[in-house]
Amino acid sequence: MSHLDDLPSTPGKYKVLSYGVLHHHRYLRLSKLTLWASLFLVLFLFYLVLSPPPSPSRRSLNDSSAKYGGSRWEKQVRKSARPRTRGGLTVLVTGAAGFVGTHVSIALRRRGDGVLGLDNFNRYYDPKLKRARQGLLERSGVFVVEGDINDAVLLRKLFDVVLFTHVMHLAAQAGVRYAMQNPGSYVNSNIAGFVSLLEVSKSANPQPAVVWASSSSVYGLNSKVPFSEKDRTDQPASLYAATKKAGEGIAHTYNHIYGLSLTGLRFFTVYGPWGRPDMAYFFFTKDILKGKTITVFESPDKGSVARDFTYIDDIVKGCLGALDTAEKSTGSGGKKKGPAMFRIYNLGNTSPVPVTKLVTILEKLLKMKAKRKVMPLPRNGDVEFTHANITLAQTEIGYKPEVDLETGLKKFVKWYMSFYTGSKKKSSW
Repeated sequence: MSHLDDLPSTPGKYKVLSYGVLHHHRYLRLSKLTLWASLFLVLFLFYLVLSPPPSPSRRSLNDSSAKYGGSRWEKQVRKSARPRTRGGLTVLVTGAAGFVGTHVSIALRRRGDGVLGLDNFNRYYDPKLKRARQGLLERSGVFVVEGDINDAVLLRKLFDVVLFTHVMHLAAQAGVRYAMQNPGSYVNSNIAGFVSLLEVSKSANPQPAVVWASSSSVYGLNSKVPFSEKDRTDQPASLYAATKKAGEGIAHTYNHIYGLSLTGLRFFTVYGPWGRPDMAYFFFTKDILKGKTITVFESPDKGSVARDFTYIDDIVKGCLGALDTAEKSTGSGGKKKGPAMFRIYNLGNTSPVPVTKLVTILEKLLKMKAKRKVMPLPRNGDVEFTHANITLAQTEIGYKPEVDLETGLKKFVKWYMSFYTGSKKKSSW
């Protein structure tokens, strides 16, 4: 106890106690403390003696092996993961109910590959949109296991049931600005979750080849344009970027030690139908239709903020190209047997567009004038521009973006009007 605790609440009335009186007071406080501690210990032991042990049914509520199991569940998992063409891939797609995950899963399934989805359906944005995507996946023959990538028991169960040839890891906590509100979620998903997935992958026999989503955000404060895979990435401008950069370092470690074949894809501002509501093109569309003011940021020199907007179909082609060219892992059961492939690619459109032009295109497509409010770019992790050098991806995985921003936004707006306003009959895709 601090000596300040003996001071009275009213100044000027402090009376110095004699040693004997002070000693007596301390003895009484110690006796009371001992009494309460003893009483608490007795009550705790009483609780342990009288409380019945948890029943098996209670334990199973939090037991992944009990929750994910049974012949019916395993049948669904195996059916979804089974390729429909000879020589087809067997792919675990994490974040399958996400924007990119849904498109990649359906593209793989349509060409005959086996696909099993995994998603935790978190509430970062409206889960109803994720459930709607899940409906699309189910109609395409893709079963989505509802679970978390940090659930090691579940991951081992999935790898026991299915012999995956590839893993497409897209599960992550997205968003640059949200990291200032909930930093722990980024560490949990983007670092701990990635390690959890790599752990089960390196222990598999044989090991799958892993392709995972990094981000253009890793370039951070780099001022050299266009961004090349050889450029420095040690100046992240946000926690999100830092966790993605950490993921690249972690991946290299597992490649070096365990022989995992790993390919990282740095996505540049992906947009399109079934997109994420936290992206500018998405909430600009929503607010323009409602007549609300939209905020358009400008750089410190009054210039326009620009992004290398990349349409979802082009990103999907890049993902499939990475999967198709990924060499087999060289390890087995956690032991490396030789050097394994490790690659990093930019997937962008290589044509940056000012955000002001994005708004102008949306005005044209929506036939409504936007109420713009121009403000300086805040220091919350956003950068002034992004611009991808895609030479390496073009050369090695055949990546070739084809959709310009206006064409892509036209497809997005058509989907948005159908999905949210019901102006047209909803299509299945």
